[in-house]
Amino acid sequence: MNNSQQRGAARPRARGTDRSLARRAELIAIGRKLFSDTSYDALSMDDIARHAHVAKGLIYYYFKSKRGYYLAIVEDSVAHLVTLAAGGLELPPVERVHRTVDSYLRYAENNQAAYRTIVSGGVGFDAQVHAIRDGVREAIVTTIAEGAYGRREIAPLVRMGLLGWVCSVEAATLDWIDRPELSRDTMRELLVKTLGGTLRAIEELEPAYAAPPPARRDI
Repeated sequence: MNNSQQRGAARPRARGTDRSLARRAELIAIGRKLFSDTSYDALSMDDIARHAHVAKGLIYYYFKSKRGYYLAIVEDSVAHLVTLAAGGLELPPVERVHRTVDSYLRYAENNQAAYRTIVSGGVGFDAQVHAIRDGVREAIVTTIAEGAYGRREIAPLVRMGLLGWVCSVEAATLDWIDRPELSRDTMRELLVKTLGGTLRAIEELEPAYAAPPPARRDI
């Protein structure tokens, strides 16, 4: 087989891979909606296959099990959330903080079931989903540290202060999507101002980590 024939033989496999990725993404999108309307325990693989209009074996082929399917949905949701929250590197620090918090709130507002799963830790005490959730927290702590201090490596007290803020954001956001009495803009400003207070408290206890100028003006 010459080089041209070899290249021609490879193309169908590439297209097949693209189709497989598209089908997997489609199944994840279907699953996200299913699990938002129905509890994990109440959905069988037969139910999932029927709603997805596919053979049950196809779901096993891509995800091995219902749990594998569920974890794939959670991981996909997390990847989207982290991408939104960590974006805007080209923006000034203040604008980046506002964008990060606004993107976080938009995601929670528009993907409520997925957000609840990420924050609550999934079905019962699910160590793998807890690990995924912890990864989201660390990614957001890193994003804030880079914006506030220009570095990813931070002292334990600083990390704990920022982590405490992230956890408070989770609790407040969960309550907000259940009782959306505040506009997203108001919610964003409230969370940004509490971050300013956290940064000032960190500076007081760890003077080497000076709060950025906007935090001194109650950003």
